[in-house]
Amino acid sequence: MAQTDSGSGSWQLYWVPRNQTLATYSDFDACRRAANLTSNLSCRPATPATNTTPTPPVMQPLDVKPPTMNNAFHIDASSLPEAAVGVAYDRVQPTAEVAPPSDIGAFRIPCSFSHMAFDDPLVYPGVPGAAHLHTFFGNTATSATSTAESIRTSGDSTCLGGTINRSAYWVPTMIDTATRTPIVPDVAGIYYKQGYTLNPPTIIQPLPVGLRMIAGDPTNNKAGSPVALFKCIGGPNNSNDQYGSSIPNCDAGAQVYQVVVFPQCWDGKNLDSPDHKSHMSYVVAAASGSGFRCPSTHPVAIPEITFNIIYTVQTANAAKAWRLSSDTYDMSLPGGYSSHADWVNGWEKAISDAWAAGCVEARRDCHAHLLGDGRMMY
Repeated sequence: MAQTDSGSGSWQLYWVPRNQTLATYSDFDACRRAANLTSNLSCRPATPATNTTPTPPVMQPLDVKPPTMNNAFHIDASSLPEAAVGVAYDRVQPTAEVAPPSDIGAFRIPCSFSHMAFDDPLVYPGVPGAAHLHTFFGNTATSATSTAESIRTSGDSTCLGGTINRSAYWVPTMIDTATRTPIVPDVAGIYYKQGYTLNPPTIIQPLPVGLRMIAGDPTNNKAGSPVALFKCIGGPNNSNDQYGSSIPNCDAGAQVYQVVVFPQCWDGKNLDSPDHKSHMSYVVAAASGSGFRCPSTHPVAIPEITFNIIYTVQTANAAKAWRLSSDTYDMSLPGGYSSHADWVNGWEKAISDAWAAGCVEARRDCHAHLLGDGRMMY
């Protein structure tokens, strides 16, 4: 059951993208008026809800020997940033706000940084330290020993809405090779959309419980990936775009977006596959030559999941030295070609069914806080 707050007690005005408390109010209504129900500001109790025990952060063993980016580069496990503390309870409340109609049904959710580890529970299950360094969002308990069931039923969450979404999201860590340090991203913006190619939206089905998959290719060493891209947004010189499959040298103050698009066609049978990809498919051209469809081998359409991992460039030309931890190829080539992402469904089914129907299938824009059924995340 999702928690609905009565409005009593002390409340913090919370800036989601920066994981930062801005102010404290004596009651919930005052905090909500200040937040104004925007996608970037929310209200949370100043102290954790009673009868909740936060999940301890994942601790990385110090004696691991993970793959290095190349023979001359290594990130020591002892240098990893401190893990974040997630939310240990559901955070949903009623709202009178109605999602506006849209040309494409869309639901989004911001998730802040959780932790870094040389783990990959899909590719190297049960083997801590076997993977290149990953940056995790969402479920704070995700580790090498995690399973689809443990992710769905345990752990805290760094996503808006708290434990209504215990999904695990992870990508290869961005490394500043000039300082030999991993970079903590600003936020992960996760999109669950109708997709721009499939119609009508009523064919989109809710997320299957236990589904997991990988998008992109960690072994890729050349340009041209159609599903793993980078771009620049903002900055004093408005250095927008620069779309491509390598990390762009965005201006100081601008943001680098790492974008990974997952396939949205499921075979309807398998929740995973040996390569963590074969049970899924991207859309294919329709036989009529107009539009796109799911192939007959993967007939079930689900919301299209897209990761937007956001990093702010602090100084001029800093991004020229950025590479992904999975970029094991020649360092004279641009970084970012090996971009990829992993996802394991950890949503409360009733919640994901709600936004699938009220946002995606209903062709409404639920922004980054509405559930499409008279409730919102905070």
